[in-house]
Amino acid sequence: MNKVKIISDSTCDLTKEIVEKYDIEIVPLFVTFKEESYRDGVDITTPDVYKKVKEYNELPKTAAITIDALVEVFKKFVDQGYDVVFTGISRAMSRTYENAVLAAQEVGEDRVFVVDSKNLSTGIAHIVLKACEYRDKGDSASVIAAKMERDRELVYSQFSIERMDYLHKGGRCTGIARFLGTLLKIKPIIVVRDGKMSVGKKPIGKMKISLDAQINMILADKDRLDKSRIFVTHSIAPESEEYMVKRLKELFPDVEIIVTVAGCVISSHCGPGTIGVLYMVKEENN
Repeated sequence: MNKVKIISDSTCDLTKEIVEKYDIEIVPLFVTFKEESYRDGVDITTPDVYKKVKEYNELPKTAAITIDALVEVFKKFVDQGYDVVFTGISRAMSRTYENAVLAAQEVGEDRVFVVDSKNLSTGIAHIVLKACEYRDKGDSASVIAAKMERDRELVYSQFSIERMDYLHKGGRCTGIARFLGTLLKIKPIIVVRDGKMSVGKKPIGKMKISLDAQINMILADKDRLDKSRIFVTHSIAPESEEYMVKRLKELFPDVEIIVTVAGCVISSHCGPGTIGVLYMVKEENN
């Protein structure tokens, strides 16, 4: 049986330390300002994105990984004797999945297995780290891919949005929705379910109210919580991060709380101050 390489894209928002620890390969998506394109997390950082937004007074465009880039990465590892398992941002949110499927066909579908994460940010990271655990236990690439398709249904991702102007500028809410959100001081919670984003709750008031609503969401699942890890992922939201981490450590002292910063692609769509709690639950038959 061939050794296995786990590959994801930059939207999984894992830290460099975790990527190195678990021997994960990360392929970047792109963000573009005017005519200049940057590789997410390689040529540009999240603070850089926000500086450029202020400078140009417009949001960047984001782009999927090209087929050629994926072929190059897949082939590199296959030539080294690996079978490859790739997952990235949800098929419903980017062409990266389709491009990965086409790249796998070119390199060899018996050597490259592509899984739709049906998620974003560290929602992807949950199934990537599970995949690494299966790899380290000796599972084959095909078995790992099958387990990831099971695990993706157990991931719960939600984010509190502090500013609605990024959603508005990006065409993700109407001008009226933005006006009402500002007027009523709504801090909406965006949830990811079955690969798509939708508004889960609309807390009104200070950001803390929205954060507490997220905490109540995970508390509702406490009896079936997968205690491997909980991710807190934010886009330059230090105060919210401090509050959220403190509360989660109080509530779940036996669970590892991992903090990561949302990358450039995710941040381009959600804006500064966004923060999410992303966790997994156990299968019902467990």
